[in-house]
Amino acid sequence: MANETHFTKLENMYLSGKINQELYDSVTIAVSDKSATITMDVHENYFHAGNSLHGSVYFKMLDDAAYFAVNSVVTDSFVYTISFNIQILRPVKVGKIKAVGELKFASKNLFIADAVLYDEKNREVARGSGNFMKSGIALSEEIGYK
Repeated sequence: MANETHFTKLENMYLSGKINQELYDSVTIAVSDKSATITMDVHENYFHAGNSLHGSVYFKMLDDAAYFAVNSVVTDSFVYTISFNIQILRPVKVGKIKAVGELKFASKNLFIADAVLYDEKNREVARGSGNFMKSGIALSEEIGYK
């Protein structure tokens, strides 16, 4: 039960983030042990001039899913992304996208997580991998962890 409370607080923290409220009107998140899934609707206002989803959206979805997979096992502090690499595999123009993050390695302060982004046909459209570290910021109501 304690883990479920932690997961719910992480979900609330994500949804209360100003950037998520500003950018995405249809975002959802589900955090579980060593995993996180984020979904959102694709809108034309996220497109680049080539008329498909901008790479920054791919990056954010992948980074966020990997980040929350890591923070699912870190119960005392906010974590930071210290590096993140992505590979964009195909364009997305319509529907929903889903990013699934998974913790791959954990030590005292360093964590590695991977994420895969899928389109609404469940095709892999991008993937990423990142390194994360614990910060000095406590998980608290002040940062939306409630």
